Amino acid sequence: MLETAITIYEGITKANDIYKTLSTLIIGNKKEEYLKQIAGDMKDMKIHIERLSDHILYAVNLDSVQILPKAPPSGELFKFEIVTVNAKGKITQRDKKQARYQTEDLGNGLLLEMVSIAGGTFTMGSTKSDSEKPPHSVTVQPFYMGKYPVTQAQWEAVMGNNPSNFKGTNRPVEQVSWDDANEFCQRLSKKTGKSYGLLRSAQWEYACRAGTTTPFYFGETITTELANYDGNYTYGSGPKGEYREQTTEVGNFPPNSFGLYDMHGNVWEWCADPWHTNYDDAPTDGSIWTEGGEDPKRLLRGGLWGSHLGNCRCAARINPPSDYRNNDIGFRLVVFGAAWT
Repeated sequence: MLETAITIYEGITKANDIYKTLSTLIIGNKKEEYLKQIAGDMKDMKIHIERLSDHILYAVNLDSVQILPKAPPSGELFKFEIVTVNAKGKITQRDKKQARYQTEDLGNGLLLEMVSIAGGTFTMGSTKSDSEKPPHSVTVQPFYMGKYPVTQAQWEAVMGNNPSNFKGTNRPVEQVSWDDANEFCQRLSKKTGKSYGLLRSAQWEYACRAGTTTPFYFGETITTELANYDGNYTYGSGPKGEYREQTTEVGNFPPNSFGLYDMHGNVWEWCADPWHTNYDDAPTDGSIWTEGGEDPKRLLRGGLWGSHLGNCRCAARINPPSDYRNNDIGFRLVVFGAAWT
């Protein structure tokens, strides 16, 4: 069993200002030897080397170093509509958008849709909670991530079982721990030959905000017509609404401007990072934040079907242990390296 995957990022500024990224590499039992060699060879190129958690990624051949352009490779376009609400939750604007995506065939026509997310800089965190302070600028490189949380059908295609409490092939899988989610990523990576993993917390928040700075990507508040949460709670001047008391099928509510669905409510989503009590000394390059982390506590983002709205905000996060399972916890995927060329 290969022990560790190492992701290496190359930050070279050339005349045409193109950012290039080396693909994910498997180091195996000789990881220290390879790291020293790579660090020496790449010192003048200002390589940033980052070690991810053990057992998260699967194999990509060490010899198959590939270069990615600044934006992920083009895929098929899909079109969607986004909405904006005012402080009382009334829709005030509708806009047509489109995004690019790639698909992974899991067999029998079951597809995993991965959306192309352009890189950028955003303000991570908020002043609403001590755990979200201080707000800080983070630059995230391009990546692909799941259009939806992983569904029960997708989980079953890879894992051969369905642990979920609220059954439904197109509902998000739940009752999965952080460890379970990483096992899924390992198996999916082996099945497809690509390196799948959990989103880093910075990637998740950048993707959730999708260029907005409001508590929700819809605006200053949210309604149960736009997301699945406990409608007995309100946020700001927003209205009360329906309480469904269970998960809903993915894709039932309007997406954000990146074309991502269910980023607010439905199920919490595991992230790769260990818990930190605040953002003091947090990395600004969008990398996984391991130093000083409180293992085995891990991050959940996005809120849940039974949540009050404070938990559903873009900046909100909580810290259960990595072996915790519940019927409101799922996850979403990111794919590393030169997945599609």
